[in-house]
Amino acid sequence: MKVFIKNKIFTIGGSSEILDENQQPLYKVKGKIFSPTKKKLIYDKEGKLIYIVRNKFWKMFVHKALILDANKNKIATVKEKYLSLRGVYYIEDYPEEIKIEGKFFSFESAILKNGEPCAKIRRQLSLFRDRFSLEAEEKDIPFLCALTIAIDNITDRKRKED
Repeated sequence: MKVFIKNKIFTIGGSSEILDENQQPLYKVKGKIFSPTKKKLIYDKEGKLIYIVRNKFWKMFVHKALILDANKNKIATVKEKYLSLRGVYYIEDYPEEIKIEGKFFSFESAILKNGEPCAKIRRQLSLFRDRFSLEAEEKDIPFLCALTIAIDNITDRKRKED
């Protein structure tokens, strides 16, 4: 299955929409306006909260983001590899081993689950907003969308620090 994650152009909190291949809404992402951790809430089609994504407030040389379930239980920690020029990320606190390996400036990344490729993220060039496409098995799409948003949060934070 292929989905598209599009950050909205005119948004204060960093809201996004997640569309299927037919450009129909699958999920809605609402960013919090005054959030130092760039908190984003991911809702399904029925408006039910399924994930919360936010950056770690404090960082010690390594950028991290958290993925929480609707009850605010931590599901995973997304951690950038220290001094990585290729865009390598590790997922901690998750039952399966997940690693994201990017290419030059992370325009394309492979998601590896237990060492095997399971998905691809492509950053699409856009003048005013970030856009991504994500290809994976349908059952993995909700979590992998949250993972993509977590990586986007990390890269946005890094850009602001430079």
